[in-house]
Amino acid sequence: MGEQHYFSEQPEIAHDRHQWLFELVGRNFKFITDTNVFSKKTVDYGSRVLIEHFDDTSLPAGAILDVGCGYGPIGLALAVKTNREVHMIDVNQRALDLAKENAKLNQISGTTIYQSNIYESVMKKDFSAVVSNPPIRAGKEVVHAIISEAYDHLKSGGSLTIVIQKKQGAPSAQKKMTEIFGAATIVAKDKGYYIIVSEKE
Repeated sequence: MGEQHYFSEQPEIAHDRHQWLFELVGRNFKFITDTNVFSKKTVDYGSRVLIEHFDDTSLPAGAILDVGCGYGPIGLALAVKTNREVHMIDVNQRALDLAKENAKLNQISGTTIYQSNIYESVMKKDFSAVVSNPPIRAGKEVVHAIISEAYDHLKSGGSLTIVIQKKQGAPSAQKKMTEIFGAATIVAKDKGYYIIVSEKE
């Protein structure tokens, strides 16, 4: 068996499930996590910063897409924060099963959770927003594909919001977003994490 990562499609490492509480958007969430999912012991700081700074007030009506949703903290928190429908995708089937379980555990309806390698299985082309805490360890090519292919899945006026550490490629990501969307704004910096937003005209 090769090395297993949180971006592996079918992790084979033995289960080690845990449930814990974490406050997001003024609400206590219960999360069940397991081996081979990203940040299994707490909601990672980058995701927290993205959730805090995501602003949908000027976005058109419509659903949000969380790319690389893991066990679900960003997508579920934004479903509560925005009261919008949220689609959540990941390549990791174990993470997706947890995301579905966590949606039920927290009684959050209005989520659609399914497996997709980047946007491969995403048929919808009119999201109001795409958000991602991209899998840095999967490589620059994957991160840039998440950025570049987001454009075709957004409606006019929709936004792409990415969280990425400066030392893990934020300048490169901002450059790619500018190349694809025409502009990319750093809306927040917190402990080395950058929140970068582009809007589709």
